[in-house]
Parts: sequence; structure tokens; C-alpha cells
Amino acid sequence: MDRLDDMLAFIKVVDTKSFTAAADRLNLSKSVVSRRIGELENRLGARLLNRTTRKLSLTEVGQAYYERCTRILADLEEAEQAVADLHAAPRGRLRLNAPVSFGILHLAPAVAEFLERYPAIEIDMDLNDRTVDLVDEGYDLAVRIGKLRDSSLIARRLAPARMALCASPAYLQKHGVPQTPDELSNHACLIYTNVPTPDLWPFIVDGEMRSVRVSGPIRSNNGDLLREAAAAGVGFIMSPTFLCGQALSRGELVSILHRYVPTEVSVNAVYPQNRHLSPKVRVFVDFLVQRFGPRPYWDCALLDTLPEEAWPGGERPKRREGSG
Repeated sequence: MDRLDDMLAFIKVVDTKSFTAAADRLNLSKSVVSRRIGELENRLGARLLNRTTRKLSLTEVGQAYYERCTRILADLEEAEQAVADLHAAPRGRLRLNAPVSFGILHLAPAVAEFLERYPAIEIDMDLNDRTVDLVDEGYDLAVRIGKLRDSSLIARRLAPARMALCASPAYLQKHGVPQTPDELSNHACLIYTNVPTPDLWPFIVDGEMRSVRVSGPIRSNNGDLLREAAAAGVGFIMSPTFLCGQALSRGELVSILHRYVPTEVSVNAVYPQNRHLSPKVRVFVDFLVQRFGPRPYWDCALLDTLPEEAWPGGERPKRREGSG
């Protein structure tokens, strides 16, 4: 503790450029501060300050020591704040960004439950499908789906989402069921445009990833619109199960070509690299991980169409009451 006190006295003298002002800041006498600096220099075996009757200045060694001391004390303060945050009741406004469809279908009911547990937190949720700059635009965190491109952010996986190739029973009855991905060139495909290559749908054929070029009567940047058009019999969609799961469950859509469709995408929470995570962000991310889990309710719609060995661990995910 003596060393930390000496460091603090030294920093205050440098910051205020005065022993008197530093003593006032520390609520000590000038003589005590002067003695501490002297003892510090004796212990280090180096002069830290150039003293004249008019001003104080740092020596070269003093400058290096000052920079190191400020980092050490900042780290100590940060560590104490982190511990305090762990015991503090989460509160305040949480600014969240998420994709439109996922936000409406899954975050909205989740947020309602979350606020019952943490009434001192307020949620400010902005839904759009563009990739926002969390730091510049002032967001605490974002939910992003698929491959993450911004390596400057911290990411935590919330849940997987299976991909599914779907069409309505009426469409399949009228136009037939494709047996291979290549046969999709003879079918109407509804194309989601908010991806780099919307006309190329990925499939796994003979153990290798390949793309099949598709076309159809509707192109849109909104997955809900395409799901509804597919359920109405217009054509096929390639959709994540968090978007089409309920339609599959109700029999409005049928999933086919399971063994060819890439298995899953990730639903992630991302947030800026802070020295420690604020309590409101930490509890919200923990809540979403617990609510969605490694086998989320939106994948349960495929229970009757996927073989049991296709699920991680060889078990079908359990349905949750009131979810999905």
C-alpha cells in the first residue's frame, strides 16, 4: 500500500505541477507529499523530478515511470469497478440493434420476459438489416446472424439456426419434388437479395460445397415477404429456421433436400471491446443464451423431417412451452 500511495502522490504532483496543489488534492500536508516523493526516488535509485523555485518538470526516467504508474493505477481502478459491477443491480438504458425479422419474431417476446426480471433496465431496440457501427452510433450491443466480419468486436454465440429449403405442399404437388439441387433450375425460386450472391444457393454435394444458380418471380430484401409468398405456393425459399420454423410447424411449408442443405448459421451477440462488460449488457446476453440455447425452439419445426442422428449429440431438441 505504501508503494501505491507513493505512486499516487507522484502522479498528483506531476498532474498539478505543484507539491502544494497535490497535497490539497490528497488532503495531506505538503511536507508529507514531499517526503513520499523523496522516499520513492531513494527506493528507485533515480531522480524523477527536476525541481526549481519556479517549476517542476519530469526527468526522462520520471516520464517513463509516470506513464507506467498511470497505467497501473488505472488498471487497479478498473479491476475494482469490475468487481463492483458484478454485485451491482443492472440498470440503465440498453441500446440494441438487430435484424428486422429476428427482432420481431424472437427478440420482442424475449425482451418482454427480460424486463420482468430486470425492471431497472430500459431497452432501446433499433431494428434494421444494415450492419451498424456500434461505437460510432452508440449501441451497447447488436445481434448479428451469419459470418462475422468485424474482428474489432467481441462476439458471443447465442444459438444456431438450421437452414432449410422450403416450398408449400400445394407447390410441390403441382410442380413435383426436386431430388437434387440441380433440379431447382426448373423451379421458381424466391430470392433474398440482402446477401453478396443472391442468385447462387449453396449446397453440399458429394461432401463438397457448391453453388446452384437459381431464378424466380420474386426478389426481395425481406425474408418475411418471401416466406409468405412461398407459403402461398409461389416457389421455393432457402431460409433459416428462425424465420420459417413456425410455417414448417403449421404445415404451411415443407422442407426438402435435407442432406444437401448446409447445416446451420450462427446467431451472435456482438459488442465493443471494453475493459469490462457492463452489468446490463452481461445479464442481457446471458439471458438470451439461456433462452435460445444450443438447440433453440425454432429448430424444433424440423423434428418430423430430420433423422435423429442429424441433431448434435444424436438427440432431438426438446420443445419449450410457449416458445416458437
